Amino acid sequence: MLKQQPINQPTAGINNTSMSQYLSPLVREIPPSGIRKFFDLVSGSKDIISLGVGEPDFSTPWHVREACVYSLERGNTKYTPNAGMPELREAIAEYLYESFHTPYEPADEILVTVGGSEAIDLALRALIVPGDEILIPEPCYISYSPITTIGGGVPVGIETFAKDNFKLTAEALKAAITPKSKVLILCYPSNPTGGIMTYEDWLPIAKVVQEHDLVVISDEIYAELTYEQKHVSFASVPGMKDRTILVSGFSKAFAMTGWRMGYACGHRDLIQAMLKIHQYTVMCAPSMGQVAALEALKNGMEEKDKMMESYNQRRRLVVKGFRDIGLTCHEPQGAFYAFPSVESTGLSSEEFAQRLLFEAKVAVVPGNVFGKGGEGFVRCSYATSVTQLIEALDRIGNFLVKM
Repeated sequence: MLKQQPINQPTAGINNTSMSQYLSPLVREIPPSGIRKFFDLVSGSKDIISLGVGEPDFSTPWHVREACVYSLERGNTKYTPNAGMPELREAIAEYLYESFHTPYEPADEILVTVGGSEAIDLALRALIVPGDEILIPEPCYISYSPITTIGGGVPVGIETFAKDNFKLTAEALKAAITPKSKVLILCYPSNPTGGIMTYEDWLPIAKVVQEHDLVVISDEIYAELTYEQKHVSFASVPGMKDRTILVSGFSKAFAMTGWRMGYACGHRDLIQAMLKIHQYTVMCAPSMGQVAALEALKNGMEEKDKMMESYNQRRRLVVKGFRDIGLTCHEPQGAFYAFPSVESTGLSSEEFAQRLLFEAKVAVVPGNVFGKGGEGFVRCSYATSVTQLIEALDRIGNFLVKM
């Protein structure tokens, strides 16, 4: 009879207390997500109102879910082509052309990805030669800098300011450019600020991009969520389409975050390079999610518009609410975030967020986690119910009075 080995017996040759010595130094040095680190504090807490999650509070429309279920019942559980279902790529091309005047060939200029995040990762890995500098307007989505570093690039933050409505200016862009600059990452409408760029705003940026021969990754995941002016895609600016990789997806506008459905569009040479990496890493986006995404594009516009109008109502409520309780807040023109200043409290972003959480039971994200220009602000998502928003504003107001 074989002798049973002790369960906790150390493996020969391996330090049983730590495996970090085996990790890539690059990965060891990357800090954990500032958002995730902060919201670990929320886990298990009761009576917390969270304004931190960048996720619609709506469920995916029923007919979209039903299309997926029906597809599963018919046994459609196989791989799709690596670039995505042809009919989905055709629908994406039609949608982008009709909505944002950006024409793409479905066959070789569109790649369906596992969320917009995979598309950004693929684009950077396809473009970066170690040492290349990647220009990133900040405050911005927290993943751009770490993904750049993992790919061997050097992230270079470009600070934007509330006085400019957090728009990127040509002057700031030019000041950050060096001979090593290769890629500019754009994210408008902006997470976390809600800032947008107009056609007139884009023209001087496009001129700098052309003059310095930059490639642009334009993250337009919030393109459908603008309130007073229609979104203008950077790829639609004359001369920019071929040097821009447009990234978007279904998470925000169609309430499909958990489906992880995104896409990238661009010059065929760039998209085909990204496709090679995609083939070897994830093979293809989930077939069930692609069916759902196709249904959303075909028949989901009415629900999309209703959700957007609801966000607009909440946007007005939240901005007015912050101003009424004494916090300066620029008016977000896109996405579903407010970015009020907390400088008047004398607290840092992180101090304010932690005290607000423990003393008033409202969770927000400290602005410093979003890079340059984020200190002194907090990000508040208004993609939650009006009842919750009113209660949160009331708690924040009381918190400020008691400070």
